[in-house]
Formats: sequence, C-alpha cells, structure tokens
Amino acid sequence: MLCIIDYGSGNIAAIANICERERIPHIITHDPARFDAATHFLLPGVGAFDPTVETLRVSGILPALETAVMEQRKPIMGICVGMHLLADSSDEGRHQGLGWIPGHVTRIDIQALKQPPHLPHMGWNDIAGDPGDPLLMGVDLERGFYFLHSYFFEPHNPEDVVATVTYGTELPCIVRRGHVIGAQFHPEKSHANGIRLIKNFVGVA
Repeated sequence: MLCIIDYGSGNIAAIANICERERIPHIITHDPARFDAATHFLLPGVGAFDPTVETLRVSGILPALETAVMEQRKPIMGICVGMHLLADSSDEGRHQGLGWIPGHVTRIDIQALKQPPHLPHMGWNDIAGDPGDPLLMGVDLERGFYFLHSYFFEPHNPEDVVATVTYGTELPCIVRRGHVIGAQFHPEKSHANGIRLIKNFVGVA
C-alpha cells in the first residue's frame, strides 16, 4: 500500500491518477494514524524548504514518518522539495532537514558558467544513470523527465547518487540510501517515464 502524504503541497491528484490507472493500491492522507497500513511512502512537494518543514512538523507528520521510515524501515521517495527534506540542511531555509541521506541542498550556480542557463530549471531534460538499476528499469533515459527547480541536493557520499541531469553543470537528480529515495524531477508530469519510476519504486524498494 503506497501512502501519498497530503500536507497541502504537491501534485497529489496527478499522482493519485497514476496509481488508479496502474492499479497501485494507495491511500492519500495527512493522518499519521493511517501510516501503519502503508508499505511505502511518497512525499511530494512544491514550494520552499522552510514552510514545508514547518507544515510537516505542526501537523505531527514528521515524528510518525520518522518511526515508519527509520524504525520500521518502510521505503520512502521524496519528490522535488520532498527530496530536499531528506538532506541535512538547505541554503533555501534555516530549518534542519531530516538527514536521512547526509547532504546539503544548494542553489544551482549559474554565475560561473560562460553561457548560463535560466533559473529555474524548467522543462524536459534527459538524465544519465545505469539503465540496469532497479529504479531505472524500463525508463527511457533519453526521453528524460520534467524538471522545475532552482536548488539541488548534493549528497556527501557520491555513492548515494543514482542518476544525474546536466543543466549548465552536472546535478544529482535521483539519490538513494538504502530504502530512502529522492527524485528532483516530477514523475507525475513525466508521462511514461514517471509512471515507470513510481511502479519501480513500489515494486523494488
């Protein structure tokens, strides 16, 4: 059972539509009491780091999620800002992140580039990764995914990087440590590739 965490941010309806079409058992909830029924968690996110952390703390979601993910070892995938929350900290805010994947979130540095791209990084972009990785099985890397971000998550350990995207410079776009996964792009806006990634997460994580 995939639990889509609803805290008032993220493209919840689009993710739920994918689950319904693909017959992925799921619930949408902001109630930590329902977390026991879940086997996997999806933490979407659209917006800024600090307000997202504050909302999750005030709602009581974070302590319950910590129990489910870190004690009960249930897999989680954070999307966009949801991915950033997995880090220790972020230049976008003053709050601490969850620290489940050691690393830091920083703004994409375009100033040093000879032909700097615009921020935010918005639109489709291909990614680089191992097509044999369980998360990327069946994913068309050249077709890529839909991105919308100005910050990126850089893990302290390069081995936690599953895939990268090039936008002026090479940036991590999928990170993973054990059963904790983050995706910088939006699977729910990425058509067949996004559907495949979600199915892979539920099937293999």
